[in-house]
Amino acid sequence: MAEITAAMVRELREKTGAGMMDCKKALVEAAGDMEAAVDWLRKKGLSAAAKKSGRVAAEGLVAVASAPRTAAMVEINAETDFVARNEHFQAFCAAVAELALTVGDDIEALKAARYPGSMDLVEGGTAFRTVAEQLTHLIATIGENMSIRRAKRLHVEQGTVATYVHSAVKPGMGKIGVLVALEGASEAAVMETLGRQIGMHVAAARPEALDVSAVDPAALVRERDVLSEQARASGKPEAIIEKMVEGRIRKYYEEVVLLEQVWVHDGETRVKEVVKKAGATMTGFARFQLGEGIEKQASDFAAEVAAAAGQG
Repeated sequence: MAEITAAMVRELREKTGAGMMDCKKALVEAAGDMEAAVDWLRKKGLSAAAKKSGRVAAEGLVAVASAPRTAAMVEINAETDFVARNEHFQAFCAAVAELALTVGDDIEALKAARYPGSMDLVEGGTAFRTVAEQLTHLIATIGENMSIRRAKRLHVEQGTVATYVHSAVKPGMGKIGVLVALEGASEAAVMETLGRQIGMHVAAARPEALDVSAVDPAALVRERDVLSEQARASGKPEAIIEKMVEGRIRKYYEEVVLLEQVWVHDGETRVKEVVKKAGATMTGFARFQLGEGIEKQASDFAAEVAAAAGQG
């Protein structure tokens, strides 16, 4: 049997874009013949994955996973909403969210992690696939570009990290996901209920920071500049303008700071008062909305049909 070197595997990977283990397996199957290995990957549909990587993926799922005092959340994108209902894609999202509980929220570390339950036959035995290699398989199987966009893991020493998913397609997966970290010695059921209620609030109110100290300084400067110009337009004295700006800054905090927001469940109480009454301290939160910030390409369906038909 021909010796399969690392250089050969790298060359085949560059030619096809397939995963490392897939390339090694193809070379083993082709007895080291590079062109035959390319054909083997094409027949398996694996070399096509690279061609799909340039297409915009803004659909998909946000998935959450929980463990004692820890929770994790990932956003995994695909090109169409149809894929979100694919059981293989859903299983992948669930597995990656579970991995994030222990691996953490570094994307490169997640991609390099061993994907559970996956194994390839290679020369001399078997080898586990990485998450990245499993994703390549999924792209080839389903036929759409996909990507692991972001992840977040929160942990507390005493208390709970609650999860909430809005527009769920199945438990733990949907269009919007929220993590809420609560420290405290209250009963677990009380903390979980409060955490879920806060998660619902976060999903609806879209806060940008946990507390005033966490507000982006640059954003605050911009807001203050805009408010100052607006106040000066009134023609009032500078001392009055300063008070007007400070009042509007407080209003700004009420809009973007979670603990300063009005509790959506009663429309009156501040979130910080709800948390304090429960004997808890909120140490963090995260909100992922599927596809936010991704620029979707506008398509002209008629032009696409004409192009496919060789017209125009």
